[in-house]
Amino acid sequence: MLKRKYKENFCNFALDKGYVLHFLIIFNSIPERFGNENLGLCAVLIPLLSCGGLASGNYSRTHMKETENKYTVFTLPNGMRTVCWHTDGLVSYIGIVVNAGSRDESPSRHGLAHFVEHTIFKGTRSRKSWQVSSRMEVVGGELNAYTSKEETMVYTNAPAGYEERAVELLADIVSSSVFPQGEIEKEREVVIEEINSYLDSPSDSVYDEFEELAYAGSGLAHNILGDAASVRLLTGEDCRDFIDRHYTPSEMVAYCCSPLDPEKVRRLMERHFGCLCFPAAPRLRQAPPPMSPFNLRHDRGNHQANTIMGARVFGRKDPRRFALYLLNNYLGGPCMNSRLNRELREKRGYVYTVDSNVSLMSDCGLMMVYFGSDPATVEKCRRVVLDEIDRLAQSRMSDMAFEKVKRQYCGQLIVSSDHMENRAMALAKSILYYGEINDISTTAECIRSVTAEQLREVAALLPPSGFGTLSLV
Repeated sequence: MLKRKYKENFCNFALDKGYVLHFLIIFNSIPERFGNENLGLCAVLIPLLSCGGLASGNYSRTHMKETENKYTVFTLPNGMRTVCWHTDGLVSYIGIVVNAGSRDESPSRHGLAHFVEHTIFKGTRSRKSWQVSSRMEVVGGELNAYTSKEETMVYTNAPAGYEERAVELLADIVSSSVFPQGEIEKEREVVIEEINSYLDSPSDSVYDEFEELAYAGSGLAHNILGDAASVRLLTGEDCRDFIDRHYTPSEMVAYCCSPLDPEKVRRLMERHFGCLCFPAAPRLRQAPPPMSPFNLRHDRGNHQANTIMGARVFGRKDPRRFALYLLNNYLGGPCMNSRLNRELREKRGYVYTVDSNVSLMSDCGLMMVYFGSDPATVEKCRRVVLDEIDRLAQSRMSDMAFEKVKRQYCGQLIVSSDHMENRAMALAKSILYYGEINDISTTAECIRSVTAEQLREVAALLPPSGFGTLSLV
């Protein structure tokens, strides 16, 4: 639904991106794809980290628990979980995150998860397309969605007081979308234009092409959008089948950040979502095979070389992720004092943009470095990147320097905490992926517990021989 890169997101990513910031907020938007964006431009939000829960998501209808941070988590009888964040704000943020993305498509239906996210707003059994799209807008709100490799988010915001309008609308489009043929045909052309727009942007498309190589042989390899040929094959029946298989109560988590009393939220959710009974389909995800290192250059007639270097890492639940987040933020985070910005831009003048990001999936992940440079300096830049990582792997950072790295990260967490909608989304994703809620103080505690030796050990997992490099020139 959203234009991917600068409408990002949030983000997932990632996925857990590894920045202190989790979601891109550029141009007042949310990411459509985690793992495929230039994060050096972003202002973002907290990562979905797990380090000891504040609230468990395993509650029945009658068993509700409120944490000291005003989070309430409950589970409907059908297995759908909801996290409430009771606030005194003037805006309500309500949405649903689904444990389904492009990774869950069949080989013959690439782009289906994203196509569903576009067409789910095109009419239900009781509403026309224009009625769906205007339902929240007529009260000053918004209805939108994004797709990543492992999740889909459908979300709303509106002035406080319209919570039932939002919950009822979300339930209607999830349970009753009809995917009219005429709307399908029009939206198909919209999506193909979106695909073409990224083909014209090498700084975007280099991420897609790199992931095709890094995840070759798995459902993570293909572009979230699919390609023009695959999108032309998708039908309304495909869309409905994808929802029936994957938008099941046990694989969805709702969030509500609102002044509305949590007990009233529970009643709203039960009224509108309690009837959902799609049975859970078997999860078919398989870990991708190991990545074979590569160093490729594709000539596209560009003035600038857009380069991605990356190596495979562990998944989002690995306890070493905290050290990896710190390493990533130190190397190529969004601040001007990142190591690679200093070495490649400030000291040598090789690049205009350089950043690194971490994209963690359920069973694997990638750490990637992006830079845009003159084609003649690509190899020099590549050597600097590898040398910086190797330096961190060979010698432990001093205690004073490491404390500064952690202090910066924790400070960024606090600064990022003002973005209410992204924090609400992060709560739902935390429940979905970890079964628990982690707030900023808990995350900061986990970051502060990382040692300089643990950071060195994570850097040692990224030897030069393990990197793949792709340049679009």
